[in-house]
Amino acid sequence: MKLEITCTRAEANHKQLLNCMSTLASMDINFKKMSKLLSIAGNEVRLKILYLIEEEGEMCPCDLADILKMSVPAISQHIRKIKDAGIITSRRDGQTLYYSLNSDETMLFESIFKSIELIKKIA
Repeated sequence: MKLEITCTRAEANHKQLLNCMSTLASMDINFKKMSKLLSIAGNEVRLKILYLIEEEGEMCPCDLADILKMSVPAISQHIRKIKDAGIITSRRDGQTLYYSLNSDETMLFESIFKSIELIKKIA
């Protein structure tokens, strides 16, 4: 494979460059998924919603609205974005919808929330 070098160093390490390119290519799906998760969690309200859902196991929009002092429609807009990203799932109990984290997302968000709690302890 012919590698076009843009580096201004006298000699680029072709093996290193090819290895890095291969690694990124093999992890492309992972980067896309993580980027999607971080873009959703990058909004403070959505991050708080995710935190509360992770902490409590599941929550309904009206409880989230009361806790965050927001309207239910505003919370529902955030929940829709989170759900569209495939991060949460819902179950219906009568008229009420309850949201919980998808099991494959739980471990990732636990790490993020532990970091938030660590920052709180340091500050």
